[in-house]
Amino acid sequence: MTAPTTTSGRAPTRRPAERPRRLRATPALRRLVSEHRLHPADLVLPVFVREGIAAPTPIAAMPGAVQHTLDSLRRAATEAAEAGVGGLMLFGVPATRDAVGSGASDPDGILNAGLRALAAEVGDAVVVMADLCLDEFTDHGHCGVLDPAGGVDNDATLVRYEEMALAQAEAGAHLLGLSGMMDGQVAAVRAALDGAGHVGTGIVAYSAKYASAFYGPFREAVDSTLTGDRKSYQLDPANRREGLREATLDLAEGADVVMVKPAMGYLDVLADVAARSPVPVAAYQVSGEYAMVEAAAAQGWIDRRAAITESVLGIRRAGADVVLTYWATELAGWLR
Repeated sequence: MTAPTTTSGRAPTRRPAERPRRLRATPALRRLVSEHRLHPADLVLPVFVREGIAAPTPIAAMPGAVQHTLDSLRRAATEAAEAGVGGLMLFGVPATRDAVGSGASDPDGILNAGLRALAAEVGDAVVVMADLCLDEFTDHGHCGVLDPAGGVDNDATLVRYEEMALAQAEAGAHLLGLSGMMDGQVAAVRAALDGAGHVGTGIVAYSAKYASAFYGPFREAVDSTLTGDRKSYQLDPANRREGLREATLDLAEGADVVMVKPAMGYLDVLADVAARSPVPVAAYQVSGEYAMVEAAAAQGWIDRRAAITESVLGIRRAGADVVLTYWATELAGWLR
């Protein structure tokens, strides 16, 4: 078949609708029609506070990240607030651990002391979020209490989560990040909070948390004691539908925010959850994702700033309303 021609014998000019490139011609045009934008308020900075150290301790596997003292934690919080970051997610690293993670619910334990420090430092200017999980506090490194056979006892763990929730709410946390992947954890914690009068304390459910290889550097950050894995309670990376199912269950139990973790390798799950969720959706750009970009940038293989910005933008584009990223303060500074 021959191509159509005009009476002059020349091929007809393309129709205007076939020229989308005209909207890419200048930075101003690209900015005008951009479908997604990053804003500092969309970002949450995960931070670590460690008991028994006199100065911030660098995390070798996460260049630029540190385990904070209470004093340096306050300074990091102020810096994040001044940059416009939306929230801080706090993880505690205790000096001693036991089988049931006693330090997690100790009002004077490092995590709850850190939460009080953050609440005092930033007030309501930044959302103070607490990691609610036992893995940093148990001597076996699992996210729950173990049964006599060495498996995680779901219901016994829920009791500990309820105790942690009350301690964290009383320490000043605005949102509790339930990351342990126990069945019924949202309902149990919601009931405990409401029963104690903490009806204004919200829940971020780590609904679709996968058993990922990309948590490796985080294990160093919290001095993890885990041997083995968490595959019996975290999700199988092969399963997409299961992520949406877990988020749906958490929504039914009263989650105020649902989370997908990790982010970059699970953008399909994130998009599924975002399409169905009536509440805000968060995604966690985890330690391994951070470490890979930092390592490649250190070798000069990628443009660090461009890669960071693009990676977070991709998470937002997939449907995240909130992005937890270790670059939150730095990225917020670029966006202002």
